[in-house]
Amino acid sequence: MARKKKSQKPSTSESVVAQVRSGGAGAPLKQKVIEFLKSIGSVLVVFFVLRIFLVEAYRIPSGSMEPTLLIGDWLFVNKLRFGPHLPFTDINLPGYADPQRGDVVVFESPTQIDQPWDPNPILVKRLIGVAGDTVFMRDGVVHVNGLAVRQGFASNNPVGDGTEVNPLFVWQKAVELKNSRFGPPPATATHDNWGPLLVPPGHFMMLGDNRYNSKDGRYWGLVPRGNIRGRPLFVYYSYNGESDRALPFITDIRWGRLGHWIE
Repeated sequence: MARKKKSQKPSTSESVVAQVRSGGAGAPLKQKVIEFLKSIGSVLVVFFVLRIFLVEAYRIPSGSMEPTLLIGDWLFVNKLRFGPHLPFTDINLPGYADPQRGDVVVFESPTQIDQPWDPNPILVKRLIGVAGDTVFMRDGVVHVNGLAVRQGFASNNPVGDGTEVNPLFVWQKAVELKNSRFGPPPATATHDNWGPLLVPPGHFMMLGDNRYNSKDGRYWGLVPRGNIRGRPLFVYYSYNGESDRALPFITDIRWGRLGHWIE
């Protein structure tokens, strides 16, 4: 009667060789980690592409655009409209529209010499003058090319000191029109009386809707086209940024402003 062959157990060295050839016992875990990292990487790439080229979130930190925008409003900004800006460069890609008078615009501020700790903040204001426009203010009323622009959307905002004289207004001298059909500029520009100013090519004049609580183009000058970052779309989240409640971003949400379209 033939004897059954005893099954030979592979030696330790053979087991090690077999594991190496098959990828090792840890191969499935390693593969899962790699796949997970690939997934995370893909999500991050999509996020940064959307943020750089299409839409970015922006928070309103001040009351300079009241009542259009309130402290504590969070906006989605359309970056594609005016052309996305490539981070860490001076390059702006083409957009599908140009900024127009009346647009609310997000932009990088011209250098503000009075705040060296943050000389070029990202701001949001209303565009009131494009290249070739003559803009001036008389008794608190903005005029563009000789026509008064009534500020109906902010007519209930508090009125401040229209006679304010600020050394930051000196930039206006470089673009003042000394002789024009709109009359001469005042000898000394004030908060409510300045210009006429001729907006040069490739620049825009920006003002806040809350004229007596807005540090805007009257102070830091004209905005170059390359500084434009986008146009706000709508308010996706809002809470009372001046609330005394605990955790106001939870306890003092402005539900009625969610989805508010910005004009």
